[in-house]
Amino acid sequence: MSHPVNSVQETRILITRSLDSSNLFQLQMVIGFVFKWNLSLNCHCHILVIVDRFSKMEVFIPTISSITTLNLAHLFIKNIFSKNGLPSRIVSDRGLLFVSSFWTNLFQKPKISRDLSTAYHPETDGQRERVNQILEQYLWMYVSYHQDDWNTWNPLAEFSYNTSDHSSTKQSPFFNVYERYPQFD
Repeated sequence: MSHPVNSVQETRILITRSLDSSNLFQLQMVIGFVFKWNLSLNCHCHILVIVDRFSKMEVFIPTISSITTLNLAHLFIKNIFSKNGLPSRIVSDRGLLFVSSFWTNLFQKPKISRDLSTAYHPETDGQRERVNQILEQYLWMYVSYHQDDWNTWNPLAEFSYNTSDHSSTKQSPFFNVYERYPQFD
């Protein structure tokens, strides 16, 4: 009979590998808004969620309730295009901003495929819906009683999500994009 201290323990080695980088040039994104939050100290009340379908990297952008398609285009250029280039495909819900002629025309020149999701069909943008649930749970744990400081926690929620392993890739979105883990010390 062996003593537990003397028994040999199985060690599992996780071999990490980066995703095929040739697909990075076929960047596909899912875009949409999270439900309305209480007005933050910075006058934000919505979060624009953008998901890279390849790496699973998320971007959470606080926005105002009266956002226009021009504002949306500026946010897209500032937060997505400037860091990743143009996606080959964007999936969004059928909200007024996403079906407007300006938004449609914005993506005609660079030939970006635009797909509108169908209500009650999570196959089209179920990934974003799942992220919305995770983001909501995270923020509810940290916001103040008055719930007006959620946008101060938003960057930490984004970092937390992007540095957690994803079930489909078995790696974090951060590692999938940068091929390294974030520095903590």
